[in-house]
Amino acid sequence: MSKQRIGLVIKDEDHAQDKARELIRHIGDRCLIIDTQAPTPPPIPEDLICIVVLGGDGTFLSVARYIGDSDIPLMGVKFGEVGFLAETTEDLLCKVVETVFNGDYLIQERSRLNIRVIRDSQCIVDEDVLNDAVINKAALSRLASCAVYLDDTYLTTYRADGLIVATPTGSTAYSLAAGGPVVHPEVPSTILTPICPFTLTNRPLLIPDHIQIEIRLKGSPEDMILTLDGQEGFDMDTARDRIYIQKSRHSVKMISFEPHSYFRVLKTRLHWSGGRS
Repeated sequence: MSKQRIGLVIKDEDHAQDKARELIRHIGDRCLIIDTQAPTPPPIPEDLICIVVLGGDGTFLSVARYIGDSDIPLMGVKFGEVGFLAETTEDLLCKVVETVFNGDYLIQERSRLNIRVIRDSQCIVDEDVLNDAVINKAALSRLASCAVYLDDTYLTTYRADGLIVATPTGSTAYSLAAGGPVVHPEVPSTILTPICPFTLTNRPLLIPDHIQIEIRLKGSPEDMILTLDGQEGFDMDTARDRIYIQKSRHSVKMISFEPHSYFRVLKTRLHWSGGRS
């Protein structure tokens, strides 16, 4: 089956809906609207070239979860102020969609992390994330204690408001706000960023992405939460749960139109100054 259509996921807000109607008027039946928030989301049709996401980074992350281990590429369209996962802006939408139909685009792969929670020898969580996994206390006045092991070797116990484990893609999300580094998506690494650590010598750490991370939760069992990509949260039991994090076998493919678009997006979103040489 030849691929002739694009999928379209639209954030539930007026501006995104208006832009979607404009695009549909432009391309007609070459577009398929996909409701990823339906109780039973539809399967991905085989004739789609890609899925275009009209919304912010949160919408993009929800679509990345929807596609699972599918190879279908995603293209983000910037709405609002941030949009690190967006390749283009809304004013160029119709133009770049025609470029996609003409096959004039690049594919960039973004690594994901696989998150597993084992409780009493049973796997109760097995999810992939594009940005990050965050462990923290629901009660902000209390510190979370997370003992971290790297390939079975004890590293340290973070005592902090929380701990972020992020991909390079997620380095510009919560990890950055917590003082973590900006990491290019092609750097094969995983980022450990403590949130307001009790010990000032606990700093953000980059490790090779082939290392498996094990996290053992310490302290009182109540109010410890694991949040995945800011989309889904799980209550943890500190006495019984072990969290295992490693690079996922399934990456996310993203459409791009120039080899070094990441740096353009980075400079724009972070408002870096400087003239063009």
